[in-house]
Amino acid sequence: MENHDHGAADTDPAAWAELLDLDGEVLHGLVADVLGWVAGRAGDGPRRIIDLGSGTGTWALALAQRFPGAEVIAVDQSGPLLARLNEKAGELGVAGRVRTLEADLDTGWPDLDAVDLAWASASLHHLADPGRVLADVLGALRPGGLLAVVEMDSFPRFLPDDIGLGQPGLEARCQAAVRATAHHEMPHFGADWGPMLGQAGFDVEAERRFAVDLTPPLPALAGRYAQASLRRVRSGLDGRISADDAAVLDVLIDGDGPDGLLRRPDLSVRAARSAWLGRRP
Repeated sequence: MENHDHGAADTDPAAWAELLDLDGEVLHGLVADVLGWVAGRAGDGPRRIIDLGSGTGTWALALAQRFPGAEVIAVDQSGPLLARLNEKAGELGVAGRVRTLEADLDTGWPDLDAVDLAWASASLHHLADPGRVLADVLGALRPGGLLAVVEMDSFPRFLPDDIGLGQPGLEARCQAAVRATAHHEMPHFGADWGPMLGQAGFDVEAERRFAVDLTPPLPALAGRYAQASLRRVRSGLDGRISADDAAVLDVLIDGDGPDGLLRRPDLSVRAARSAWLGRRP
C-alpha cells in the first residue's frame, strides 16, 4: 500500500513486499473510501497521475482502475517493489497504463511532464525535506491540479488489552516504543500536513480522517497481516520493551501455535488514516 516503515530496517525485501500487499488487501475498504472522496473533487477525471512512494502499487493500481482514461506513473526508490507492482498491473490488465519510475525524491525531482493528480500515501514523512518536495509537486501539477496526501494517524492495532499471556497492555507498550523510534528517525511522522501544503503554495481544500475497525471473526488474511506487521517491528523493539514482553511477542508472531496470531479468535484490525487535499491555484 504504502511505505510505512514502522521504524524497522528493511532486512527482508520479500517480507516487506508481502506486508504492503497484505495492507492493501485487508484495508481495501479504506482504499475505496479514500479514492471515492478524492474522485469527487478531481473534476472530469485526471489524465496523468503520479503516485509518490508507490511501494507494491496498492494506490497506483487502484487509481488506474478508478480512472480508466488515466496514465499512472508509480515512483519509488525500490526496484524490487516496482517489479512487484508491474506484475500486479499485468494481472489486473492495466499494465499498458501504469508506468514505473525508480527514483529517490530526496535527491531531486524526476524529469516528468505535467500531471493532473499527485498522490502521496505514507511517503512524505520519510523525506528529509518534505517542504522542498511539496514545492516540486506544486511545480509538476497543471494549474488546478490536485495533490492528495494520506498519512497514518497511528500504527495498526490487532489485539485486546488482555490477551491471556503476560501482563495486560502488551500491544500498547509495543506501540509506544515504536512511536518513540519512529519520531526519532522520521521527525515528520504524525505531522499536520495542512499547514505544510499551504506553505508550499497549495490551496488546502479539505481534510478528513478515515478509520477502520474490523472485528472478529476475521479471515485468515487478517492474521497474516497482523503477523507480518508485528514481525516487522520486532527487531526494532529489542531493548525498548521488557524481556517478558519480548517473549510474549515472540509467541504471538512465531509459527501457528494456539496462542499465535494466525489462530487467535480475538484478533481485530484497527487503523486510521488522515487525508489532505491541496490544489494548485
